[in-house]
Amino acid sequence: MAECEVSGRVALFGGVYNNHLALAAILDDAPSRAGGIFCLGDVGAFGPHPDLSVGILREAGIPIVQGNYDRSVGLRRGDCACGYTDPRDNRYAALSYAYTFRNTSDRNKDYLASLPETIRLRGPRGERILLCHGSPRRQNEFLWESLSPDPFLARLLDEAGCDVLAVTHTGIPWKRRLPGGRLVVNVGAIGRPANDGNTHVWYAVLDLSAGEPDASFIPLSYDHGRLAAEMRAERIVEPFVETVETGWWTTCLEILPSRERFRGRY
Repeated sequence: MAECEVSGRVALFGGVYNNHLALAAILDDAPSRAGGIFCLGDVGAFGPHPDLSVGILREAGIPIVQGNYDRSVGLRRGDCACGYTDPRDNRYAALSYAYTFRNTSDRNKDYLASLPETIRLRGPRGERILLCHGSPRRQNEFLWESLSPDPFLARLLDEAGCDVLAVTHTGIPWKRRLPGGRLVVNVGAIGRPANDGNTHVWYAVLDLSAGEPDASFIPLSYDHGRLAAEMRAERIVEPFVETVETGWWTTCLEILPSRERFRGRY
């Protein structure tokens, strides 16, 4: 899509992971906080009924950046290209990918294949805002807070030609103000909790109304008990359900850097 002009406040979310209940909740909550809403990708994963989430986003007309999951499902590939390296992480990723792939219609696969890899926005004072899934250079790059020093982030922004960078792939929200005022925001994920022992999920609101862009993180509650019941009815493996019910990650743990893993239970 062409560069889009925005002002005021903009809601940014990603990592839907088939959580259609959290998706419905954010589309109910965000309009009271922001004038625009954008999704940073990965509509599918381990939640139930993949076509429901795609359908909600299409009907609402939400602009979506293509995530690695969307690309793999859309192009009928054999795995999610999530970027894991540990066998346990890859085993669970394969289970969730097989479920999503099997239960996504051909029409929605074609739609996911057509999504743009990035979306560029222009703020009211000319701020160059880049929305992508992992990083500007790779759809499945993990930008962890603990492993992203300022000079590295500054180089990413230089190479991408942006003043504000928003990503989602790690699923854990954080933000960093760089020397000179530029901003990096990981918007978190609405598909599963942030490994903090809470059942709510997170999205971000980018504020362009003041002199310098800033972001705040919004906790989003939804009916996680109903989601867990739907997952069990679909025979989705229990570790994924446990995360929804407890707020602690039980899968895809080996990719976590030590500082982020230390904050969790496992």
